[in-house]
Amino acid sequence: MSNHAYAHPEKLVETEWVAEHRDDPNLRIVESDEDILLYEVGHIPGAVKIDWVADLNDPLRRDYIDRARFEQLLSKSGIANTTRVIFYGDKNNWWACYALWVFQLFGHTNTAIMNGGRQKWLDEGRELSKATPSYPATAYKAPDRDDHRIRAFRDDVFKHIEKNLPLVDVRSAQEYSGELLHMPGYPQEGALRGGHVPGAKSLPWSKNVAENATFKTPAELSALYDPLGITPDRDIIAYCRIGERSALTWFVLTYLLGYPDVRNYDGSWTEWGNLVGAPIEK
Repeated sequence: MSNHAYAHPEKLVETEWVAEHRDDPNLRIVESDEDILLYEVGHIPGAVKIDWVADLNDPLRRDYIDRARFEQLLSKSGIANTTRVIFYGDKNNWWACYALWVFQLFGHTNTAIMNGGRQKWLDEGRELSKATPSYPATAYKAPDRDDHRIRAFRDDVFKHIEKNLPLVDVRSAQEYSGELLHMPGYPQEGALRGGHVPGAKSLPWSKNVAENATFKTPAELSALYDPLGITPDRDIIAYCRIGERSALTWFVLTYLLGYPDVRNYDGSWTEWGNLVGAPIEK
């Protein structure tokens, strides 16, 4: 199905489009991976690396970088206020969506995701480079970080529970049930308790994508969310373990389906599962 069937088709570009436009002067391609070594193994020629930990997170407190550090990051990456930024990465674009979401906290909305991420680019046998590109520094200016419109905090989750508003748990079924405290195949760490936020619906992030890592069609996506009461007329909060998988779900609901009120709870289960006084269900 054509991207034009999505609510915001400009937010999703195909690998072929990236291959044709990667040298455009007002375009910057950003790779953001869970595996921090992948970029050095090989990346899309001209792409810059943005590390979700070292670049986007504050080194001392559990929060994101401030406005000044965001300006420095984008300036040294050759990104100007008018630059269109295309994100891609591993893990079916979890971290690409996460980085795009953080950029949007600072008002940089001229962004898109490369459909299929690293997997599709490699599956198609497209060119990789080990050269680290260098771009002239810009004088990027950002507003203060907006922590309200698309970001949720624990107090917002409590309010959703009280008002019976929709919460989407995008983790695996085993995490949702409390059987696991972490993603399957990963160390069991990150929370003292297992389970889910009371009233949260289970819809694992992986159901949003096909086997080739591309996003499913609008009809397929709507068929996942509508039966759960996750509809565009409601105020929705998505969460996972630390906010990366739920950033992908936030992207799907916000840009592919066009839901107007979706927030990502980046504290997610590592906060809620350790929070004194917070209720859980199993």
